[in-house]
Amino acid sequence: MQEDANRGGREVASGASPSGADREFLSLERELTVLLRRARANQGEMAREVHPDLESAAYGLLVRLEECGGQRATDLAAYIGVGKATMSRQLRALEELGLVVREPDPADGRAWLVALTDDGRRRVSRVREARRARYVSQLAHWDRREVAELARLLHELNGVMEK
Repeated sequence: MQEDANRGGREVASGASPSGADREFLSLERELTVLLRRARANQGEMAREVHPDLESAAYGLLVRLEECGGQRATDLAAYIGVGKATMSRQLRALEELGLVVREPDPADGRAWLVALTDDGRRRVSRVREARRARYVSQLAHWDRREVAELARLLHELNGVMEK
């Protein structure tokens, strides 16, 4: 038998599946799995749009550099969640494609910053703008407040997942 409890002004089902997980969390897991699978596929497409030889995993690096400017390789590795060797290999490939360049860190002459080249910035901006236009088209029937609420909730979720 399933009972409803009122918690914090919201109706919350207290029934759990045989595995012990709440229905809501099973639903969340299913929807996130679908979203992440689609995001991985989209990331591969966007990477190829930036450059036909760009690895899917490197697209996130380019976006980070576009948003934050020059970064140390160690900071990029920590943000993406990869080791130094993997980061070095990815950065070398991006340099060979002409998308990034290493520059001396003005704050510390011993260190280097990785930054987008002008061509890299143009390519990433073009792809990101096309992606935003796709979201606008796909969610045109949504109220802007719903879009803002979804963005807020995803931001909160990302913050929780970082910890």
